[in-house]
Amino acid sequence: MTKIILDCDPGHDDMMAIMLAAASDELELLGITTVAGNQTGSKTFENARKIITLLNLDVPLARGADKPIVRELITAPQIHGNSGLDGAELPGADAPYLGCHAVDFIIDSVKASKDKITLVPTGPLTNIGLALIKAPEIKKNIEQIVLMGGAVYDSNMTPGSEFNIFVDPEAAREVFLCGLPVTMVGLDVTNKSLMSFEQAEEMIGWGGRISSVVGPLMKFFGQSNLDYFGINGAPIHDALTVATLVNPDVVEFENWFVDIETQGELTRGQTVADVYRVTGNEPNCRVAMKVNNDLFMSIMMDAVKKLDGMVD
Repeated sequence: MTKIILDCDPGHDDMMAIMLAAASDELELLGITTVAGNQTGSKTFENARKIITLLNLDVPLARGADKPIVRELITAPQIHGNSGLDGAELPGADAPYLGCHAVDFIIDSVKASKDKITLVPTGPLTNIGLALIKAPEIKKNIEQIVLMGGAVYDSNMTPGSEFNIFVDPEAAREVFLCGLPVTMVGLDVTNKSLMSFEQAEEMIGWGGRISSVVGPLMKFFGQSNLDYFGINGAPIHDALTVATLVNPDVVEFENWFVDIETQGELTRGQTVADVYRVTGNEPNCRVAMKVNNDLFMSIMMDAVKKLDGMVD
């Protein structure tokens, strides 16, 4: 069983990532940490508490960075709404949480674990970058970093960059060049990882405690993406990242050297992949390039149905 810490900025697709991790028999969810990104740090933290309350999860939760390492925060209310989880009524934020900072929780958890831990960041990489800077010795007990962010060809923030990397490119560069195995699950696959409006309606029809919340949320998220990007459905970016650990067959990878642009006037946050191997640098990243969306949707629908049975 893969031991993971999920670092996220909920967010509709982060919620789906948490749900898949909670439902999976292949993963042991050691903790959830939050970071500012899709919304402010206070909102993403409260959303995580609401999700944990909804799922009746017993998992440590710690609040992390409220802004990038050196930049001002940029959020995405045009996609996720003012709350960060617009589109359905969630329960109150009643879940308990730790008093420590997320960065310290990550460091302490990795150090204390008898087994190597996989870090799964699905928001800006601020917490992970800070943990590696503050305690580089934890690298020896990290199995890998599997992240949602970046792209080789697609973008959603500027013509050259994806949101999570754009928000904190300095943290991203720290992560990509840290020397650990890094897997990038980016927009090249996540923009094709769509829950259709019909599938969201099907979930609503199940009438379960979880599906009756998730269905409307996915309809809202799908409509936001249709209005803003012309994507006809809800791209569940962050959950696909978790799904690669649940079932490796859901994606196909290429191995490339990837660096992060931090200085470019037009290219801030671009994940620069050496596709043609012109730098001579050895690959430092597994890059997801193809997705089996039918398999992914089967995994997600099964997870929601399983959670309906677990919490009712």
